[in-house]
Amino acid sequence: MQLFPCPFCGLRDEREFQFAGEVGKTRPNTSEPVSDADWDTYLNTQRNEKGAAREIWCHLPCQEYFVMERDTVSMDVFGAIALRKDPS
Repeated sequence: MQLFPCPFCGLRDEREFQFAGEVGKTRPNTSEPVSDADWDTYLNTQRNEKGAAREIWCHLPCQEYFVMERDTVSMDVFGAIALRKDPS
């Protein structure tokens, strides 16, 4: 078992978290027509790089989203940054 840091609740069991996406991945603008190819690229293409990564995660019990910085090879976690301004 690995412990992940929630900026709101502290260290918690990894099973309480859900991966929500890569930082910087931009959703297509749905106020305009979006091609099937653009949706396919958005939904199914990931960088999946080895090494340092910045990812969006959700802590399921508190339903808060945050950015986790971790190493995808060693699984070391470097930190977690709240996405909302007031993490109280």
